[in-house]
Amino acid sequence: MQAYEFINNLIPPLKLSDKMGMALSWMEEIRTDVLPLTDQGKFLGLVKEDNIFEINDPETLVGDLLPDNPACWVFSDKHIYDVLRVSAEQNSNIVAVLDRDSNYLGVVTMEDAIAAFADSLSIQSQGSVLILSLNMTEYSLSEISRLIESENTKVLSSFITTDPLDETKIKLTLKLDQPELRHVKATLERFGYRVLDHYQEESGVTSEEDRIGNLLRFLDI
Repeated sequence: MQAYEFINNLIPPLKLSDKMGMALSWMEEIRTDVLPLTDQGKFLGLVKEDNIFEINDPETLVGDLLPDNPACWVFSDKHIYDVLRVSAEQNSNIVAVLDRDSNYLGVVTMEDAIAAFADSLSIQSQGSVLILSLNMTEYSLSEISRLIESENTKVLSSFITTDPLDETKIKLTLKLDQPELRHVKATLERFGYRVLDHYQEESGVTSEEDRIGNLLRFLDI
């Protein structure tokens, strides 16, 4: 699940000597509004369609633009989660990938990153999502899993986020393999766990849009 595994080779980098008209043609061809800018193999930032339209001169060189988001990159050996984190921080739909010598390797699109992350968390599997609130000192995934398994249900994956209102608490999001949560919730609550929310998924074919929606619910976004 390292970043370099998900590089999209269909998105070409722009060079300083490229003209803006050509940049717009590439954007239209691959249906994007942003392209990476490189110089001698080094990532400089992102060129956005809106910035090109502001100049409105197809003969102007891309190098005359000040690129956006020069920090929108990750090293190639970083986990796909880091790609999603940088994307959110930089508010960008693509993230550049560099090797440890800071040489440009390509970009990862958010569509590819989300699909990969969803796969890693078993988001596409049928089942349910359960969100618990607990003190950090009380967290024991093995104990929580034992209680859940006592109801013939298995934990497929888990995700922890801190509580923005209380730094001593965490939210634990669990993907379970069974859609029925009534008995699992009752067992957890009987042992003192607080259930914040839950999502019971319907059976059937899951579309890409549904998978992304499931991922955002799993991450409690």
